[in-house]
Amino acid sequence: MRIEGQAAVLNEAGREVEVEEVTVDDPGPGEVRVKLAASGVCHTDLTVKNLLGNGMAFPIVLGHEGAGYVEALGEGVTHLAVGDPVVLAYRAPCGQCPACQRGDPRHCYMALRPGQRIQRKRDGALCSQVLRCGTFSTYTVVHSKAAIKMPKEMPLDKACLIACGVVTGVGAAMNTTPVYAGARVAVIGCGGVGLSVIQGAKLQHARQIIAVDVSENKLKQALEFGATHTVNASAGDPVALVRALTEDGWDGGVEFAFEATGIPKCTEQAIKMLSYGGTATTIGFPAAEDAVTLNLGDMSTGVYWNKAGLRVSHCGDALPSHDFPLLAQLYLDGKLKLDEMVTTTITLNDVNEAFEAMHHGDVLRSVILF
Repeated sequence: MRIEGQAAVLNEAGREVEVEEVTVDDPGPGEVRVKLAASGVCHTDLTVKNLLGNGMAFPIVLGHEGAGYVEALGEGVTHLAVGDPVVLAYRAPCGQCPACQRGDPRHCYMALRPGQRIQRKRDGALCSQVLRCGTFSTYTVVHSKAAIKMPKEMPLDKACLIACGVVTGVGAAMNTTPVYAGARVAVIGCGGVGLSVIQGAKLQHARQIIAVDVSENKLKQALEFGATHTVNASAGDPVALVRALTEDGWDGGVEFAFEATGIPKCTEQAIKMLSYGGTATTIGFPAAEDAVTLNLGDMSTGVYWNKAGLRVSHCGDALPSHDFPLLAQLYLDGKLKLDEMVTTTITLNDVNEAFEAMHHGDVLRSVILF
């Protein structure tokens, strides 16, 4: 039975987000309808707004860091039950692409997607859902394999953060480029994703974790999340400062450098921070025209002579069915900080203000409570 709700909708390019009455259909085969309990406000949602929809058809229901309760089951769904607490994944492996067929679902080319089940009530217009989720809504419909069951003791206003920012950062250090015990690590950009990289490196038992940012406040937070050293990039050359902190008689550098800003220059810096044979990982969301310039021949920091590697992390190369429950249990065991990542809790009506706070760098995460 179709139900009614509310959603934060981007109706047209260049407009502010508006709260609209919506109707949500029953889930189709293999889908579930979820009643949202909480949703994180991620920078990707702001990017969709700033990029005028980023190619998606209007109207668009924003949001992809959601957690809630299964409210209805589509035909053929047997692994979930009505009332189950779930976190929504935007990258549930498709099972059909070349990566999935060769047994590597972490590098799935596609993702399972639901049909369009949300309509704007006033005119019946079908709504797009950001990253196949659309969690800035009282109800949404997702593919059932994208609804990952949570332990009943897991608070959903914290669990929602696992869906994107946390798994992206922790996963970069555990899945994309696994940090080995005793390694030296640099993390450039200490927002929500960067702090999660720091947590991932700590979970992997790195011996030195250097946080790099231009904000002293963020650097202080980085120490609370597990960084052992900090570098203020506005106070000098961050490459030189990191290499000085890691000087070991072999020209210094880190085995692993992670860029979590989306700024091309930071990717270049990450590569120059590497020790011989090290790997840099770029995580931040780039613009279409962004490019980096890599030096090949410098004996200390050039890609060729330093035998440097570069990897790209999408959502921490997560396998949600495995990683989401693991991260939830790490939180419950006191090994993963989530409470400290919530700067403020808001309502649907406060989404524009939450985006504005992002512009000023005042928040780690705003969380919508339904």
